[in-house]
Amino acid sequence: MAEYNSPKEFREVMDKVFSMMSEDPEMGPKLRDADVPQRFEFTDVDMVINIRAARDGEDGNLHWEWTDDVDWDARVRMSMSSETANKYFQGKENIAMAIARRRIKSGGDVKAALSLIPITKPIYARYRDLVEREYPHLAV
Repeated sequence: MAEYNSPKEFREVMDKVFSMMSEDPEMGPKLRDADVPQRFEFTDVDMVINIRAARDGEDGNLHWEWTDDVDWDARVRMSMSSETANKYFQGKENIAMAIARRRIKSGGDVKAALSLIPITKPIYARYRDLVEREYPHLAV
């Protein structure tokens, strides 16, 4: 089973993933323009992250904070294990199927979240490359 070594490693990897999406010349601006604030809870590592489009004057296209103490409301809420997140970012977990099978619990405007999937699809290969290079124990 592919598992993160610690909650610290999980956060480190996720920060890299969100940075890749934010900085990507294709994905970043599209995600910013879509402007779908999201809240993800990762149950097994007891972490929550809130993500939104970057505002004027902020670097990058996305802004995220590892807390619920934020000044925006999420349009989409998802709760999952770190294992499910790892599989998703490698392109091995279908969001709609994971929601149907309750591996992902969702709330809010799920349709808006699903509309982002075509935009973020290029992250799968980049995440797999990251895993192969730096975190081979996470490969699925």
